[in-house]
This record gives sequence, C-alpha cells and structure tokens, in this order.
Amino acid sequence: MSSTTPPPSTVAVRRYRPADHDAVYDICVRTADAGGDARGQWLTDDLMPDLFAGPYLALEPDLAFVLEDAGRVVGYVLGTADTPAFAHAYRREWIPRLAHRYPAPTHPPRTPDEEMIAVHHRPERLLLPELADHPAHLHIDLLPSHQGRGHGRRLLETFRAAAARAGAPALHVGMVTANVRARGFYDRLGFHVIPVPDPGPLTYLGRSTR
Repeated sequence: MSSTTPPPSTVAVRRYRPADHDAVYDICVRTADAGGDARGQWLTDDLMPDLFAGPYLALEPDLAFVLEDAGRVVGYVLGTADTPAFAHAYRREWIPRLAHRYPAPTHPPRTPDEEMIAVHHRPERLLLPELADHPAHLHIDLLPSHQGRGHGRRLLETFRAAAARAGAPALHVGMVTANVRARGFYDRLGFHVIPVPDPGPLTYLGRSTR
C-alpha cells in the first residue's frame, strides 16, 4: 500500500439490530439538550429516549439505521414513512407498554419532567395539517466525535431512500430551534421551512424523498 493511500474506513451505515438498543438510547440522551448532553437532567436518563428513540425501534425497525465505527454504534437515524399511522400505533402500543413507568397525568404538568410525560401521552401532536404533504419524519443523532464529517448526510440519505421505497413522497423534521448547528446541517441538505402556526420551541423543515 502506498504511503499516500488512506486507510480503509471503519465507519459504515447499517440496519438497526436489537443488540443496538442500549447504544441508541445512550446516544439519544447524550444529544438531547439541543445537541448537547442531557444526562442527569430528567427523572431518568431513559425519558428522552423513551419518547424519541424507543417507539421507532419498536414500531418501525425497518426504518432504523445506525452508524457503526469499528464495532461501536456512534449515531443513528430513526423514523417513519407514515406519521399518522405511527401516531396511532404509538397510542395503541407504546403508551400501554410504558404505563408502569409513565402513568397518565392526573393534573396539568408542573415540572419539566411532567411536561415531557404529557408530551408522551399526546402522540397526536405529530399530526399537524401543515405537515400532511410530508408524511415521513425522522430523528437523527450522532456523537460529537462523529459530527461534521459527512456521516450525518450518509445516515439521512439512507433514511430518505428507505422512506421513498416505503411510498413517502416527502419527509419532515421537527428541529429544536435553539440547535443552530443542526439547522445548518439541514439547510445544506436541501430542507426548507414548513410554516406552522405556534410551533413552540421547534422549527419544522421538509424536503422531497426524491
């Protein structure tokens, strides 16, 4: 091998496997604070993954992909090609599965933890009419060590192609507006703003799957 030949890459995108579950949960919480580490911020470090990773692994495993580097999972993309169907499955299957952990609220939320648990019990929040033309949606996260190196693009393109094969003409993301770095990533990949009245802390972005 020539001294100028780069070594073969150890980084690959592949389908999610059940053995990846704990690694996906770990990455989710380490990136859940607008891209930063959210460990120790919630009543359990599983809270954010239980809302934004676990249901996709359980309900949509065929649209879950991980980024692996030398045998270690360092990133993922998860989502659905049919947001309305996913919201219904979340209520029908995921909420009952976690009922022992997150009982239905009996009063208006008073703390950040209670606010997130209330979000868990409202999967219909995903069904905004402005997003109907972009039926697929996704969540993508990478550890800081693997950001800014083109891996996010590879993950997103893998999901885009899978969503297209599943029949979705377009996809969307609900991005935390404060995550300025993520916004630049989506802009570079051709996403556009989808105007949504009163979006709260989120900015909705969309693009075609073609």
